[in-house]
Amino acid sequence: MKRDEAIRFERVTCRLGGVQVLEGVTFSVLRGDFCYVIGPNGGGKTTLLKLVLGLLRPDRGTVRVFGTAPSEVSARIGYLPQYQHFDPLFPVTVLDVVLMGRIQNSVQVFTSKRDRDAARNALGLLGLGTLESRPFAALSGGQRQRVLIARALVHGPDLLLLDEPTANVDVHIEEILFHLLGKLNRTMTILLVTHDYGFVPREVQRVVCVNRTVDVHPTRKLTGGVIQNLYRMHLSRVHHAKSVGRREARHA
Repeated sequence: MKRDEAIRFERVTCRLGGVQVLEGVTFSVLRGDFCYVIGPNGGGKTTLLKLVLGLLRPDRGTVRVFGTAPSEVSARIGYLPQYQHFDPLFPVTVLDVVLMGRIQNSVQVFTSKRDRDAARNALGLLGLGTLESRPFAALSGGQRQRVLIARALVHGPDLLLLDEPTANVDVHIEEILFHLLGKLNRTMTILLVTHDYGFVPREVQRVVCVNRTVDVHPTRKLTGGVIQNLYRMHLSRVHHAKSVGRREARHA
């Protein structure tokens, strides 16, 4: 049975501050895909995610999510941005942070038992169930990142967008995270932005290469030549290990 498209870009061009970030981009992501999004800094990866979220609009072309405008399906999208800013003196608990993902509008003050149960379930998925009363500021960087992923999951999205989710986690937690994402991928489409092009976890099915334009490759066709063309630099051989803990990538 043919799968429907979760995301469709059609001849999309987007400019930011007078600079053309994406140009003539056409590609699709099918429902149920787990995609790595890779490319050089400034190549347009985060811009691509913001177009999917409806936070940006293209100068030309169309973006469709589940067949309609992104703004029409924002409730079906979970998002972990690349940079998180918080006040370490603000007295917010781990559970409070995850509950923020259940807030539907700016005037909502109270949360229901259903909201709290969903937040606890999301924390449990990330192995953080015992930390719900802990101050968020007291957590390690890796723990905070997992809490923020739980916040993106708490409303049960059909599409999950993650911008550098493994930036502050160690190798062991990264392996656990990808195992979890592989399970979540059974019920949702996942796009994950990363700078780690030297290793593609086995859970990932396709790689979206972004550098002003976009090309999509099955993971088995992500060759050294593809990477060199994407980053426009010479690279030595990339060694793909079987485990996250043994990966290495050497740059010339």
